[in-house]
Amino acid sequence: MVVYLDLIWLLNLTVDSMLLWLTAIILKCRVKAWRIISGGFIGSMLLIMSIIPYVRDLAGNVFVKLFFSILMTLTVFGFRRFRFFLSCLCTFYFVTFLTGGILIGSHYFLHFDFQLQSATFLANVQGYGDPITWLFVIFVFPIAWYFSKQRIETIETNKVQYDVLVEVQMSIHGLKFSMCGLIDSGNQLYDPISKTPVMVVSILKFKDQLPQKIVQMANDPENTFDLALELPMEWKQQIRFLPAQVIGKKHQLLPAFKPDFIEIRKGKSQWNVKKALVVFSNQALSSDDKFQCIVHPKMVLGFSDSAAS
Repeated sequence: MVVYLDLIWLLNLTVDSMLLWLTAIILKCRVKAWRIISGGFIGSMLLIMSIIPYVRDLAGNVFVKLFFSILMTLTVFGFRRFRFFLSCLCTFYFVTFLTGGILIGSHYFLHFDFQLQSATFLANVQGYGDPITWLFVIFVFPIAWYFSKQRIETIETNKVQYDVLVEVQMSIHGLKFSMCGLIDSGNQLYDPISKTPVMVVSILKFKDQLPQKIVQMANDPENTFDLALELPMEWKQQIRFLPAQVIGKKHQLLPAFKPDFIEIRKGKSQWNVKKALVVFSNQALSSDDKFQCIVHPKMVLGFSDSAAS
């Protein structure tokens, strides 16, 4: 078997560098490329040590591996304080085990020989591997790296969304609605005259409870004024038209209504919103249906009475 040590070293350098890069992404640290490559180069020195007769045994020593991991972490992230350094080191190990686990799992998912003898298995693991093994790593590792990155970002996004999800109780003209809302700091829609914050509510689940003209206004914003004239009197008295920008149009007037009350709950906190407007939308606000309304941040900051429930 021919072993191309230079290619194996280059692959090891690339893998270590990508692991350090993914660690930096998770930690939200802006790190220069030369630091990441330098850290990967230090990690690849373990491979060089493993072929030198006098230090070959040291390369497999757990304390030597720990020392190299610490040196790699310090090279890439530096030392600001011990807690930060420990977080970087633990995250690096987490990324390494996560990606390595995906590689091993993928390998045995695609191919597993139940007749494989343990001695042969250990020989392959401790050696430099064969061309098929390294080809597998070359092609599958980038996929494992990308998959790990995407899943971690998805988990972070879900966590952020969970932190800003609230329970919303709303009553308008005797109709009561219970829904899940998302507090969106990007929602800056408000009445320009009274500065009243606006909450956007998807009517997909409440079409049968709302007057037909309200549903038509949500479906056909072009005929808002004509449909508004046909609304019941109690709805006409509380309608407001708000200027807003939408895709494809610079200006459009959105019909908004003043609810009887809005109650927002998050854990043990409760907000009774006294000053608010509601805009009904015929679109799904969440692709996974986690929330049905978008709550203006000012509804829980300064424009409401809060109390412990």
